[in-house]
Amino acid sequence: MWYRRAASALVRPSLKQLLSVALMVGCSAVPLGDRPLTALEQVQAQGRLEIISRNGPTTYYEGKNGLTGLEYTLAKAFADELGVELRIHEEESLGKLIDRVATPTLRIGAASLTVTPARSEKVRFTTPYQTVNQQLLYRAGTERPASIEDLIGKELVVIANSSHTELLAELKATHPALQWRVVADAEMVDLVEMVHRGTIEHAVVDSNALDLNRNLFPKARVAFNVSEAQALAWAFSKQVDGSLFQAAEQFFQRIQSDGTLAQAKDRFYGHVDDMNYTDALVFASRLETRLPRWEEYLKQAAAKYDIEWNLLAAISYQESHWNPTARSYTGVRGLMMLTKATAKELGVTNRVDPRQSIDGGARYYKKIFDRIPTDIQGKDRTWLALAAYNVGFGHMEDARVLTERMGGDPDHWEDVAKHLPLLAKRKYYRQAKHGYARGWEAVSYVQNIRNFYNVLAWHDQLKVRRMAANEENDTPAHFSPVSYSANKGESISLL
Repeated sequence: MWYRRAASALVRPSLKQLLSVALMVGCSAVPLGDRPLTALEQVQAQGRLEIISRNGPTTYYEGKNGLTGLEYTLAKAFADELGVELRIHEEESLGKLIDRVATPTLRIGAASLTVTPARSEKVRFTTPYQTVNQQLLYRAGTERPASIEDLIGKELVVIANSSHTELLAELKATHPALQWRVVADAEMVDLVEMVHRGTIEHAVVDSNALDLNRNLFPKARVAFNVSEAQALAWAFSKQVDGSLFQAAEQFFQRIQSDGTLAQAKDRFYGHVDDMNYTDALVFASRLETRLPRWEEYLKQAAAKYDIEWNLLAAISYQESHWNPTARSYTGVRGLMMLTKATAKELGVTNRVDPRQSIDGGARYYKKIFDRIPTDIQGKDRTWLALAAYNVGFGHMEDARVLTERMGGDPDHWEDVAKHLPLLAKRKYYRQAKHGYARGWEAVSYVQNIRNFYNVLAWHDQLKVRRMAANEENDTPAHFSPVSYSANKGESISLL
């Protein structure tokens, strides 16, 4: 499958690079002088960078504004730096993915690939951009395994041709009775959900995959780390010259040193804070029981005011837990917990009417969002607007002034979030235009909504994936399971 998307570049190609590409394209990849084009020159002459990846939360997936995900963001930035288009080839099988990269090809393997000795014999890996642990999952309420020995005779499931199967094969040398089952055409989130629902007893997944889904499937708990920290990196063929590989190495060195890599990881993992276990269970339950009642109203208001519906749903959950008759001790009411004054300003005549409350809350948020300075865009604009929604626009502006005064970036939410709580200290609020504010509450408010928003967004992605899979296979199965004998390596269908 081919994907083409235009996205805002993290790094813009220089004029020199563009001229170089134009020259080489004009030459139609004819050798320069008496030598053939290098791998890097071929990519620039062809005008495209091709990667092989797997669709999923840790790699790339379809978002509201096109493709997104950490791997996509990094690959798009690299393609932009080279001045070429990014194309993605999908390969579900990790084993086939590595084999395809290993052939004499210009395609890069970018799929949250763990660097392992076996894989390193086939491909060359770049400098790591992230580290993960392999973690054993069990279901809350069942006996928690304390060691590999506790898995003997128990059901253990992993993804076929993964780094997890390599590690288990190594562990089998010292634990001969250890057995496991592999599944094909599955993503790690599928295993997390199956443990959560009790469909399987245990699974091994990477810590980053669990981090992205722990609040959606809170009953899937970590028993212990099966591995030490392991590196994730891009894979390149060893059978072509190293020019493209070296360009990628220089790219990673630069984005690590200038903070671009840290910003990209924060975008996708910065929200990953554990909810209280009980709160996570309640949230997961209300996703199924309460949200569907208000989903249409939320989507209508979101479309009307140009707001992501998942964000509006996250705000309403933070405000009322999707309870249309909610009331606070201060007298705010309804799904969006509007004050009497705000409701009057917005023309809301009945605060406990779900449609009116959602429309009013959406309109109020949009008014605040539009007041944020126009040069602040992206998620920073969203998080600053949410803080203002909670603490008041004046207090949020005071925090931005204080942030700049103390050497931070007033247009960057993470910097402002460090200074908002200071507005509760006399030393700082006595100099602020709007005085004292419970700034720490606004920081917590934004973080909670970030958590809810990301869980809701991925919950939407899971529904889309399952609908597509069901239409294709005409079956409700999440994937086609395969049984694996760790002793003989034989696979048989379970269906």
